[in-house]
Amino acid sequence: MSVFKNLPEAPVAAKKPVTDTRHGITRTDDYAWLRDDNWQAMFKDPSILDPEIRNHLEAENAYMNAAMDDTKALQKTLFAEMRGRIKEDDSSIPVKDGPFAYGSLYVTGGEQPRYFRIPRDADGKDETIRQVLLDGDKEAEGRAYFRLAGLDHSTDHARGLWGYDDKGSEYFTLKVRDLTTGEDLADVIENTGGGGAWAPDGKSFFYTVLDDNHRPSKIFHHIVGTPQADDRLVYEEKDPGFFMSVGGSLLDDVIYIDIHDHETSEYRLLSTTDLTAEPKLVAGRVTGLEYAMTEGGDVFYILTNADGAKDFKIMEAPVNAPGKENWRELVPHKPGTLILSHMAYARHLVWLQRREGLPEIVVRDRKTGEEHAIAFAEEAYSLGLSGAAEYDTDVIRFSYSSMTTPSQLFDYDMATRERTLLKTQEVPSGHNPDDYVTRRVFAPSWDGTKVPVTLLYRKDTPLDGSAPCLLYGYGAYGITIPAGFNTNCLSLADRGFVYAIAHIRGGKDRGFSWYEDGKMAKKTNTFKDFVAAADYLNQEKFTSYANIVAEGGSAGGMLMGAIANMAPEKFTGIIAAVPFVDVLNTMLDDTLPLTPPEWPEWGNPIDSREFYDIIAGYSPYDNVEAKPYPAILALGGLTDPRVTYWEPAKWVARLREKTTGSEPILMKTNMDAGHGGASGRFQRLEEIAFEYAFAIKVAGRM
Repeated sequence: MSVFKNLPEAPVAAKKPVTDTRHGITRTDDYAWLRDDNWQAMFKDPSILDPEIRNHLEAENAYMNAAMDDTKALQKTLFAEMRGRIKEDDSSIPVKDGPFAYGSLYVTGGEQPRYFRIPRDADGKDETIRQVLLDGDKEAEGRAYFRLAGLDHSTDHARGLWGYDDKGSEYFTLKVRDLTTGEDLADVIENTGGGGAWAPDGKSFFYTVLDDNHRPSKIFHHIVGTPQADDRLVYEEKDPGFFMSVGGSLLDDVIYIDIHDHETSEYRLLSTTDLTAEPKLVAGRVTGLEYAMTEGGDVFYILTNADGAKDFKIMEAPVNAPGKENWRELVPHKPGTLILSHMAYARHLVWLQRREGLPEIVVRDRKTGEEHAIAFAEEAYSLGLSGAAEYDTDVIRFSYSSMTTPSQLFDYDMATRERTLLKTQEVPSGHNPDDYVTRRVFAPSWDGTKVPVTLLYRKDTPLDGSAPCLLYGYGAYGITIPAGFNTNCLSLADRGFVYAIAHIRGGKDRGFSWYEDGKMAKKTNTFKDFVAAADYLNQEKFTSYANIVAEGGSAGGMLMGAIANMAPEKFTGIIAAVPFVDVLNTMLDDTLPLTPPEWPEWGNPIDSREFYDIIAGYSPYDNVEAKPYPAILALGGLTDPRVTYWEPAKWVARLREKTTGSEPILMKTNMDAGHGGASGRFQRLEEIAFEYAFAIKVAGRM
């Protein structure tokens, strides 16, 4: 029996059939009209959205509000709990760089961060010596949406480059701030990817511009004090299938131009001794060859999968001759041990790797070659390596947490191997790790593969099948979902929920092959693994099918759409945030922002009948059928350039048309935001409280 009572009539989207024929196959899309023809301009100015589309989205929001009206008090309670676990006036531990140490802080009640600096060796807790460089709350005043891209100081510490997006469309505006006076200069750079790379003299910087299809297609060099129109084009990427970014080295002697898609890399380097030179190619793009570079004085260290090193190895090459013909192996490939990232300092090489599903940090003495690892003993945990801002140092910084252990920040001396605990995450309302259990179990998938599942629950939770469960999954792009501390999910655990993360194929949780086995032609493994996790939790009585609420966002939202079609009877509810559910139509449209770069992940159905059939076989929107679906909540953002708002809108319209069940299909569109949802830290908590209220309601725990 449904927990949703006395609902008004749900919106019914008009049908305006549009046909499309590919590879001799004709499809009809009744809801294609929900895509605004003028979507590129609308991302920059949402007020021009077609009125018929706006009216439909607002009608959906009204229906959703009616369905969730009885959860308002619960939402407020959840929000208060989550906010109570945040130290509102929190401050980071400043990072030393030259004469200063730089950090960020929040003030009580503040939504946005403030960036500050103090003298290098001063006490970071002494508020009287803090120089606030950028006040995010002040900059956000009067804006419905505001997202900072951070503040990057110049090498001479005189200026700061900062960026913001005030639409949610991820077109960032860059500004230059005088760090002595706190005033912004006249320079305003529009339509960027956010951030840039300073030249060593602090008089110019490099940045990426997004084209009309939201692709980072050009790198420009801007001289402070001159108009954007005069900026020199440094490099233009003509292939729409590649992303591009620009960055600098710790030694300030090279500018990196990183060009890549999901399986191929290319670097071009610009020496800062001649900023007018053309960037030099390191190794030309070869499909399937990936590499990333960091500088170590007279050598580059290159992380690569060259020569069949599926889980990557580290090579080195002379700075003055970094071409692939000069790469020499330094850290060999070890199958099953995936090297994720690397950093180089004057005396040490450092990398983050994942072995047997768990992360560890490895430090190598550059002179002796001696190596040692930093690891922890918990069954499941998360490590974050932030490194250092200076090259000539023996001290790096990393963070550690688990599902039960609040985040801890350490400085680590690579020479003495001494750890210094700098900070432990405060939970003002209180948190006793001993009240909770975190476990890692393994669910057998359809082909016998063991899928890791991380669990969090209170010790007093009955494991007899009666407990509700929120089962989260992602499974794409090689992204690993960390088993880290999350104060928000404690609100579910404290209500008797088992909070579960399914580490399904498509991520890199168990090495690079784990990623390969969940992409392209093997994409359905991702969906089958998630269902297998639900089966295992049901079988082992951690929960039961009638109590499982599934959740995923973006590519994880595609997962939600797929499992809704595959096994709707195994879930009592589904939360799909900014869900990539109209996969076939999106991959067939090469004008959309991310489509060409996404083909190496999903396949190109334009050129390939094989991939057309594969994607058509699982695309959630195309496989909605007449069957009883569970209660579904879809969340979208009007200006989202990654998963456009019309994907969830079309999906919900078709679900509502086809379902034979009594559970409602709900959609909430944030009319003032994009892919990441609300931008403020407390505004984001309100969204999470809403999602959790839905989970609690459909699980019958209100």
